[in-house]
Amino acid sequence: MLLQRIVSRSRPWVALVAVLGLILAVPCPAQAATGSFRNPIGTGPDPTMTYFDGAYYLAMTEGDAIRIRRAPSVAGLLTASAVQVWSDSNPSRNQHLWAPELFHSGGRWYLYYTADDGVDENHRLYVLESDGDDPLGPYRFKARLVPPNRDVFAIDPGIMQHNGRLYLTWSGRNEFQHNGISIAPMSDPWTVSGNAVSIDADGHCPEVREGPAFLHSGGRTWMTYSVCDTGKPDYGIWMMSVASGADPLNRANWTQHDGNRFPRQDARGVFGPGHHGFFASPDGSETWIVYHAKTTSVFTYTNRTTRVQRISFQADGTPDLGAPLAVGATHDLPSGDPGPSPTWINDTTVSYAGIWNADTSCAAQCFFGDQHWSDETGATATYTFTGTRITLLSVRDPASGIAAISIDNGAERRVDLYGALRVGEVVNYRSPQLSYGTHTLRVRVTGAKNAAATGPRITIDRAEVSSA
Repeated sequence: MLLQRIVSRSRPWVALVAVLGLILAVPCPAQAATGSFRNPIGTGPDPTMTYFDGAYYLAMTEGDAIRIRRAPSVAGLLTASAVQVWSDSNPSRNQHLWAPELFHSGGRWYLYYTADDGVDENHRLYVLESDGDDPLGPYRFKARLVPPNRDVFAIDPGIMQHNGRLYLTWSGRNEFQHNGISIAPMSDPWTVSGNAVSIDADGHCPEVREGPAFLHSGGRTWMTYSVCDTGKPDYGIWMMSVASGADPLNRANWTQHDGNRFPRQDARGVFGPGHHGFFASPDGSETWIVYHAKTTSVFTYTNRTTRVQRISFQADGTPDLGAPLAVGATHDLPSGDPGPSPTWINDTTVSYAGIWNADTSCAAQCFFGDQHWSDETGATATYTFTGTRITLLSVRDPASGIAAISIDNGAERRVDLYGALRVGEVVNYRSPQLSYGTHTLRVRVTGAKNAAATGPRITIDRAEVSSA
């Protein structure tokens, strides 16, 4: 057997390819509709996502501006180029742009978000309007959103449609929490037309109710919302609902559905799943949740990546969110998604030089619980792939150093893999967009590290290739 003929210095990397199956793609049009993908699909938190006119659109919190990624398949979002659709020169609202939310109405797109002047307590809600029917804009500033009775800290805008009317929902200071859920009527997508009403939403942590999102089923409107400080590993999702014919501005009409509906999964390495939204599959037959989560149980605002998975509904219409799956778990593509889905790079398309080590101590923080690493200066791993872009994912930790990465024997790019916390399945490198064809990527251990790192180790765990 081929594996038995490999010298011991290379054998750990053969195991990586053969057992972990470094991902990637050989296009197979006949199977595209029943293909698969792996999370994460984005490198940031607080996602909003929609499918429109043949493509998915994804935006996440990036802080300095709002950017949207577009791809015809969910499998292509991780490597899709970011299009900046908004930044602001107004000093009262040009910092800490968080939690974008896409909404389509009247042949235009509305992009809701929160921003401040550099002081967190001054976060307020804003909306942009597209010039046409393209989710990528261009956009223009439309309005500040503020109810007559409450001009205070406000984040996480969400649009609720109920009984043919629009309502603005958000998280902000009210009589129940500093970050509590409120709702106000809207006369159109950019005008708040009445006072805010506070909702006394329950949760397993006292301090936060945020990121409201909505589903309609079983004759009810369901509001799901995130609970706990998002830095906590216990961040999760709770749920309330209101009957379709009832007034949502009367808090007595809301029914609380107790319990964390999307809790952490320690055995799968999933912590803090929440700040989510929902979208339909391309053919409209399935409902999916988009959310962020972490691969570490440490209290941190870093390491939040965007993932998606399919949800279901109980017989009475109650949404069943299921349980968050591990990063790297295989998912079927959404129904109607054209792919292409990924296949494998095998042991004939990657070569190694120098000493590399196999390690299974990373457990759920690594793809299939296995990683490979080297701290030998000059050691290399070279991938040969066919496609247009390659992405490398692995852990980062305090012992990680600086890698040198090159494409097609071109100039090397230095990538610092240090992380103050050990976190798993981080996107460490995405190549430039390449012409479709066969390419090589080489990772070289430089032996260098930054001042905070305890060692120069370079870890490689998972690779993904885009063919579009």
